[in-house]
Order: sequence, then C-alpha cells, then structure tokens
Amino acid sequence: MSENKPNLTRREFFKLTGASGLASITMPLSGQVRAAQAAAQKGMPVVPRRPFGDTGEMVSSLALGGSQDLMSKQMLMKQAFKLGVRYWDTAHTYEGGNSEKAIGKYFRKYPDDRKSIFLATKSSALSPQQLTESLRTSLRRMNTTYIDLFLIHHSSNPKSDLTPDIKTWAEDAKARGVLRYFGFSTHTNMAQCLLDASELGWIDGIMASYNYRLMNDSKMKRAVAACKAAGIGLVAMKTQARFFSSYYADTEQKDAASEEITDHFMDRGLTPEQAKLKAVWQNPDIASICSEMPNMTILKANVAAAADQKKWSIRDEQHLEKYARETAFGYCAGCGRFCEPTTGERVPISDIMRCLMYDIAYGKHEFAKRTYHDIVPVSHGLLLITDFSEAEKICPQHMPIGELLKTAHERFA
Repeated sequence: MSENKPNLTRREFFKLTGASGLASITMPLSGQVRAAQAAAQKGMPVVPRRPFGDTGEMVSSLALGGSQDLMSKQMLMKQAFKLGVRYWDTAHTYEGGNSEKAIGKYFRKYPDDRKSIFLATKSSALSPQQLTESLRTSLRRMNTTYIDLFLIHHSSNPKSDLTPDIKTWAEDAKARGVLRYFGFSTHTNMAQCLLDASELGWIDGIMASYNYRLMNDSKMKRAVAACKAAGIGLVAMKTQARFFSSYYADTEQKDAASEEITDHFMDRGLTPEQAKLKAVWQNPDIASICSEMPNMTILKANVAAAADQKKWSIRDEQHLEKYARETAFGYCAGCGRFCEPTTGERVPISDIMRCLMYDIAYGKHEFAKRTYHDIVPVSHGLLLITDFSEAEKICPQHMPIGELLKTAHERFA
C-alpha cells in the first residue's frame, strides 16, 4: 500500500464515499426524467436509464430490491425515487407480504409517483388459477391497478415451468391491462435458463444471478446474446457475488486478494462494491441491476456508481477477474446441472447453497431459514446421509459441498 494513501479501513472508506465523496458527482445525462434532471442541477448524482429489451421501455439502470423491511424505509424509497431509481422490485412472499404492502403504503402517500415507476413483482405459482390469486393479492397490497413486470419466481427450467397454459394466462392478463410484461427469475443454471427463454419466443423479461464471477463464462455470454436477439430485457441480481469466507483453506490468500482489489479501486475513487456494479454495467445488454440498498449510505454509493462516467479499464477488468479466480473456492456459481445429477436430483444443492449465502454472506438468518424450508421437494435429513464426494469432484469451484450442506442442516433444520 502506498505511504501517501490515507489510513482508512475498508468500511470507513465505504462510508466516506457513499455518504459524501462520490455522492457529489454530477453529470449531464440525456433522456432522463424531469425530476432526475432537477436532481443533477442540485449537485446530486442521478441514475441513467437503459432500454428494457425490445419492449420500448426505458428503465433505471439501478433497481431498488424489495427483499427487505421496506415498511420502515419510506423515506429511503422517496430518496431513491428522487435520485432516479425508478425500477422497484419485490415478490409476493418477501417479508411475508409486507414488502408489497410497504410499496402500497408509499403509493397511497405519493400516488403521482406510480406512473414513473417500473414495478416488478414475483410469484412462485405455476398454474393459471394460482397466478391469478397471486396477482390479485399483489395488486391489492401495492395499491395499484397494474404490474409492469410479473415474474415466475425461481424457475430452474423455464421450458417446463412456463407451460402453454401460463402463456395464455399471461397474454390474457396483458390484454386486460393488469400486467404489461411477463417473465421469470432464476438463481440456478442461469445460462441454460436464458438460452431456453430465448427459444420460447414470448418472454419479455428475466431477472438472473449475473456478476463479475459469472459474466465471462462463455455459455453465459452466448445466453445473454441470445436474449438480446430475442428482445428480452435482462435484470442482474446477486451482483456482489459474496463468498463463504469461513470456508477458505487459505485464509491468508483470501485476505491478500481482498486487500489487493480494495487498494486498486480505492485509487480509482471506487469501493470494491461499486466496482462490482460497474463491471456488470459494462454490458449494455443488461438493462438494470437489482440491489437491496437497505440504507441511505448504500443507496447513495450505488447511485454514484451508476452515474459515474469514469472509463472502465482493462486493468479494472483484470483485477476483478484475478479476484474471482482467487476466491472461487468460497462461491457457489449456481451451476446445479453439474452437481445435482450426482445425487439423483434428490438434493437441490444450488438452492441450499443460496440459503447459506443469505445467512453467512448477507447476515439474513431468518430469511435464509424460511427460504431453506420452502425448498420442495427435499427431505432435509438427506443432507446427512447423502454422499457428496462425486458432486465435489465435478464442482467447477471445488467447493466442500458435503461440509457446506451439513452446515446448512445444522443452521436451518
């Protein structure tokens, strides 16, 4: 580390840049909504917009994630709106339904804001009747007459999940004006799901795990290109790609990798978190990044990153690629197509790994536990009696799958 560099901890630097430093960036951005232009004139960064597939929609490149307690964050939601974060994402089940209710509370207070927000929600229902019930509930909770984007939640096989009956249901809901666009979200086998969706011919939008660890995979590149050709709008989630730090065989190597990436991007005026967002935005085919942003500091830091026009260099890309390689051992890439067949498809390994990510990497224990118990069908006892040695051999990340799944059982069962 340079002797001239301020002696700040990573957390202190994040607070500084998020709350004041990078939040003072301003820039002229064409095509922004009037409120965003006004914010720029006041010296506040604003979020640029991007086309959402071939729908004709322009959505904010940063989306507010609703998998949190939004009921107590009405002020944060208003600030997000003012800064141009006009894509809001939630789900039927988030916070037991309170996430959607919080959005409804916001729209009752600020009804004029509804027409400027691209609103997305998700349902795990897989039949027309269940989807109708979910949609009605979501409309009532959110105090709105229509949903901009309605997604099937957690699809790992869209060709199987999105049946002709569901296509007919979506077309009818569009015709009635209660939803405008339809698609699905996916955490597992993302590249294959995107490729499958591009062949279906009627999907408007997809939210998928996509980050600096996954975006350079050749199959993922083909999948994104196929969705672009099919006119599908893409939203990235899980962009921070956090790892299970306590499972590193070489903790010293992990710490060194983290320090190196922090030093590099601090010199660029960015936190590593902001850099990871900017890496995803380098792909113009990604319409938006969905981020939870639970407080003003993170909101401002993310908005600053979205508005930042510093050129992304080859060295920036190389630093993230090197970091991804050196910390791969602690990150599940969601490629269940490799590991899950070794168990006879009895254990949804990638879904359980996602629960561990929520718990260990994000500190959301209750959310992780609820998600774990919602995974169907699986007998949690299988985690203790199944031999995962073949899964470990085939894992591209070389993760200790058996040990991690045993930990999941201990933490959640």
